[in-house]
This record gives sequence, structure tokens and C-alpha cells, in this order.
Amino acid sequence: MFARTVTRLPKPIQGLRRASYSTSTEAIGFIGLGQMGFHMAKHLQAKSTLPFVVYDADPSAIARFTTETNARVATSPGDLASQTSVIITALPESSHVQAVYTGSTGILSGLRKDTLCIDSSTIDPSVSIDVSQRVNSAGGRAVDAPISGGIMGAQAATLTFMVGCETEHDFGRTKEHLEKMGKNVVRCGGLGAGQAAKICNNLLLAISMIGTAEAMNLGVRLGLDPAVLASIVNTSSGRCWASDTANPVPGVIESAPSTNKYRGGFKTRLMLKDLGLASNAAKDTKTPLVLGALAENIYRLMAHNPELAEQDFSSVYKWLTNNHKD
Repeated sequence: MFARTVTRLPKPIQGLRRASYSTSTEAIGFIGLGQMGFHMAKHLQAKSTLPFVVYDADPSAIARFTTETNARVATSPGDLASQTSVIITALPESSHVQAVYTGSTGILSGLRKDTLCIDSSTIDPSVSIDVSQRVNSAGGRAVDAPISGGIMGAQAATLTFMVGCETEHDFGRTKEHLEKMGKNVVRCGGLGAGQAAKICNNLLLAISMIGTAEAMNLGVRLGLDPAVLASIVNTSSGRCWASDTANPVPGVIESAPSTNKYRGGFKTRLMLKDLGLASNAAKDTKTPLVLGALAENIYRLMAHNPELAEQDFSSVYKWLTNNHKD
């Protein structure tokens, strides 16, 4: 299903404040201070009483976080693991998760017994299960807990976490921390179940965003005010997250990425990655994806454009209007 390529971990960061907790001390570790992880980690650190340790491959991300918080810095994932009892990871792709957990200076190299490892990345379910089993075999407790709600949800701490874990005890430990970063924490089943739920959600999200963009584009060409059309849709049967929260037409919703020149949202290239995960899962389960395949093709075409690839996936509206003019 997935080519198990392994990304090399960067060299340990030098010159930063190294966490110095004893191995008996409870502490929270967070790895991955990107667009989502930065805001998640800030909420978690602010609402927790335990010492907080961070690591990121990008020194500038660490510098920004430690400027705004009193978090300590680990020199590698393994260093962080040796000093923490709870670890949250939020990483872009499967290869990053594999490297951060199983690399030579990865989490497993310093993992303490019974450490709770919560991975909030969206990755291939088979990779998630494999990494989770390695964590459990090494004496830790693995949980997959991918997220939904986008950057806006991360900023407002209103994310939904889809959790896969082995026991109710693991779920209880996990929920205590995830509730500090979101408002919905749902156990979906065993290991990998959270990832399965997430790729199904993002499959639907991609399809609904394209449908919303098409409908809004048609309405505008028919002479409708997009704000008026959106208000009708959002009080009618066509309402969805893509229409009422992240409307793809600039100016309709002030907080939507489209109004900010499609900046600050969920990038098109990442949506394409998630659609690829859904496509792989569909092939493995012999599940037809008719609209899903069309959505994947559309986002693949968009991702070929360097500008659109880095913009929020709602830029499909811009793609439609720019590529299908009279």
C-alpha cells in the first residue's frame, strides 16, 4: 500500500536550551511545530501544569515557539523521549513519522516505559499501525489521533480528534491532553482506526469543497451576489463546512482562507496527499471511489501549479474561475 521510505532525521540541534528533567519526572513533549502543531502546542502548554519540551527539525519554528512560551528544547526526538511521559507528534507525512519514531535518534531510542505516544499526523493507516506496534513493543503506549478542523480549529482549540488505541485506559489518558487542544475527542476503535476515520473525512471534505466552489461559481455567473447565495445555501439543504466556515469565494466569510488570499489554511498539496491515502485504502479494500477519483485528479492538476499547491485547498474556486472562463 505504501512505499516504506525512511526520511533521515536532521542532526541534533546545537546551541538551544536542553531540557534537564530526570527520568522519573513527568513531562509533556511535542514534536512538529508547523502550521497546526504550533497552535496545538501553545494551547496544550498553556493549559498543562507539567513541564513542556519541544522539538522540530526547523530551528526557526523552535525559536518562534520558545519566544512566546517558557517551553524547553530537546536536541532530538530521542532526547525528548528520554525526558517525557507523554509525547504528541504532528507531522506532514508517513515518512516523517517513521523517521521521528524509528530513526537512529528517534523517539524509540529514548522511550521510557509506559510513555503515552499520541500521533496526530494524517498518514497511511498501515504505517500508523506498524509504528504503533513498534512503540508498544518498546514499552510505550501508542495512540493514533489525527485531527480535523484546520488551522482555524487549531487556533481556537476547537479541533476534532479521531482516536485509535488498544484500551479504554489508553483513551482516558489521551483524552485528558487532547481536550486541551480541541472540543471533540472520539474513540474510533483500535490502532489505526483514527487514521481510517480521518482519510474518510478528508475524502468527503475534498469532494464537498469542489461542489461548493462549482455551485458558487455558477451562481456568480448567473448574476447572484456570492454573499447572498452563501446565506441561502447555509440555511438550506446544501449547507456544509466548505460553505459555512471555509467558503471558497473571497470576501464571503471574513475568517476563511479565501478572504486572506487563500493563505493560512490546509494546503492543496496536503489535500492531494490525503486523497492519495484514501485512494490506496480504496484499492486495498476494493472500494469504488467515483467522485473521490475525480477530486484527486482535480487536486493533482492544481498541485502542478506552484502557487496553488501552497495555497489553501479552497483555491479550487480560483482554479475553476481562472481555467474555465468564457
